[in-house]
Amino acid sequence: MAAKKRRILRLPATIEKTGLGRDSIYRLGRDRESGFPKPVKLSERASGWFEDELDTWLAKRAAERDAQSAA
Repeated sequence: MAAKKRRILRLPATIEKTGLGRDSIYRLGRDRESGFPKPVKLSERASGWFEDELDTWLAKRAAERDAQSAA
């Protein structure tokens, strides 16, 4: 069975997917408590984020929201 290809999203796509701004994405990436995925260095001047890691982070945020509203 072939391994699943992991898609890397550059900053504009990450902004669109998360609804966050550039500064918020980088701030969350520096904050260990946030759980936000760390960027992958693609070259000296380019970074990206694994789409599946962003999906997992967003799902966790939604689960936290749902747990709070159920309480």
